[in-house]
Parts: sequence; structure tokens; C-alpha cells
Amino acid sequence: MAKKTKKIETPIDKRETFVSIQKSFADSDLSVGEKLKTLYALQQADTAIDKILQLRGELPVEVENLETEIAELSAKAERIAELIEEYTRSISENKLNIAECDDQIEKYKAQLDKVANSREYDSLNKEIENVGLLRQIAEKNISEIKERIFEKRNELEVVKEKIAVRTEDLKAKQQELATIVESTSKEEEILRANREECAQKIDERTMSAYDDIRHSSSNHHAVVSVLNGDSRG
Repeated sequence: MAKKTKKIETPIDKRETFVSIQKSFADSDLSVGEKLKTLYALQQADTAIDKILQLRGELPVEVENLETEIAELSAKAERIAELIEEYTRSISENKLNIAECDDQIEKYKAQLDKVANSREYDSLNKEIENVGLLRQIAEKNISEIKERIFEKRNELEVVKEKIAVRTEDLKAKQQELATIVESTSKEEEILRANREECAQKIDERTMSAYDDIRHSSSNHHAVVSVLNGDSRG
């Protein structure tokens, strides 16, 4: 019994185009005529899908860009809100420091009436002065932090306004896109099923060449009809 010869397939060279198709035709289970018809049907399906995608235009990209921008603005708003909370905690800490300073000053003032000599008196006054400076620093910190909070709240309002505007833009774009998708979804589903059916009948080398030609062509046509010697895209 004669052994079956195993066909050795040469690797697909992405630079191959029409040459790839010519090489494949001889080895295909389909006749040349059937393969050409299948390729033409594949091209018709792809062209129809391209037209549907053109109807959507830049809408998918615009929707994606708006979603990204809103996410970035929301993250920025969150960071500003966290910073305001941190500033608010800092004010509370400084107020606590002021209260502690006031307690210390009162304590030192009460001790002034009980001092036995001028040295102790001067020492207590020095402590009162030092604590008073710490109190002033805390008050200054509170004043500066309040200014920062004011600035950050204004910044937060601006960011929130931007989010509101972009969100409305996004809703409008999403609605527009959804309307187009809904009106063409059934047609696109059928076309993609037809395309897949055609693609299953075509060998890998021919599909690779077909895709390369389509992507390199300005009108995305890899297969055209020929009438009286003239090609028709």
C-alpha cells in the first residue's frame, strides 16, 4: 500500500500579496472559480461592514476620550477633597496646640506670684514668651491653611463643573452612538456571520494576503469585479 505524501506548507511571508493567492489556488480544495467567488463575497461583506463603521465615524473614539477625561477629572477631584480633609485635620491639630499653649501660659503666670527670686521670675517669663511664640506659629498656620482650603475648594468647584459638562457631552455621544449601533446591529451581525463563513472556506495563506492587500489599499478593496476588461471597485 502506497504511503500518502504529506504536503509541506511553506511559511507565510507577510510581504506576499497576489503571489500568495496564486500559490494557494493550486493547493486549495476549492476550484479557482469557487475561491474567487468566495473572496468576492468576503470583500462585499467587509465593504458593507466598513460602511456601517463609517456611519459611527469618530463617535467610539470620542466616547472613549470623554470617559478617560471624566475618570481623570474625578481622580483629581478626589485628590483635592482628600487634601482639604488633610488641611482641616491640620487646623484641628493647631487649635489643640493653641489650647495647650494657653494652659501652659496660665500655669506659668500662676507660678509668677510664688517665685522666691528674680532668677525664677525671669525664667518663667522666658517660658511664657517661648510658649507665646509657639501659639503665634499655630495661629499663623491656621490662617495659611484656611487660605489653602479656600483655594482648593474653588479649584474643586471648577473641576466638578468640568465633570458635569463632560458627563453631559458623554451622555449625548453615547446616545448618538447607541442609536446608530441599534439601527445597524442586525445587519452587522448578519454581515459578520457571512464574513466568517467565507473566511472559513479560505486557506490561511490566501486570507493573510487578502488582509494585507485590504489594509494597504486606500479604499480597503482587495478584490474587485472585472467588466469588459475594466476593474470595478
